[in-house]
Amino acid sequence: MSIPVRPGATRPADRPGAPDPLAPVLELPGVRVAADSARAAVDRLLSHKVLRRESAGVSTESALRGARASAALEGVDVPLAELRAGAVDDPVVQGALRVSAGLGGMVETWPKAPGQVLARLHVLAASDRVDSADLGRPAAHVGPRLSGLFSLVTGATSAPAVVVAALVHGELAAMAPFGVADGLVARAAGRLTGISRGLDPKAVSVPEVGFAELGVAAYAEALAGYTSGEPSGVARWLVHCCQATEHGALEGLAICESLLRG
Repeated sequence: MSIPVRPGATRPADRPGAPDPLAPVLELPGVRVAADSARAAVDRLLSHKVLRRESAGVSTESALRGARASAALEGVDVPLAELRAGAVDDPVVQGALRVSAGLGGMVETWPKAPGQVLARLHVLAASDRVDSADLGRPAAHVGPRLSGLFSLVTGATSAPAVVVAALVHGELAAMAPFGVADGLVARAAGRLTGISRGLDPKAVSVPEVGFAELGVAAYAEALAGYTSGEPSGVARWLVHCCQATEHGALEGLAICESLLRG
């Protein structure tokens, strides 16, 4: 299957009435149903009464739990209580925390200047792990593929936001443009896409927890399917991301309930 984020991919926003390049993706087995289910789960979360007065608090807790889960997917799993206490100095965890804390300030820029945001995400994720000269600098050989990805991020599509987020996540994780902390960056970019495209505008779900709950092995297997480019593999990845989004919405509901109980 030719993933529709190749260099020069059609952007419906530029040509009114042009075919949507993501339309074929929705016809892959199970994708449309999984996307609808994920959307419904997030909508249930967004309707929770706590969010009328405590959305900022839920978003803050979501960011913390998301950082923990994203680090766990990188192989560094630490207790949430230790993270809250500031007792963890592991560079992977610290990078995940910086990324989560910085996402709010990138939401408006991401759909307009994704390259700028991507570089900033890598600086936050990897500043303790690579030389400063290498921060935010993708490898030259991924340039064409990144260009296609940026067209996807900035372009218009009728595809559900959860599907676009999954494609962004999958592309970055598959191409690993920086060589270090690419997983943290990919998951953050996927989350940014869901926020900016209206799936979770209040940033109160925790998709990273969803991926962690489904398991590191399942995550790696699904990503390998996407990387293969085979239609069945791409479908498995997209469905996996939608399922993780559902789990992440349930985590958001749990946060709401804990705040409601005080």
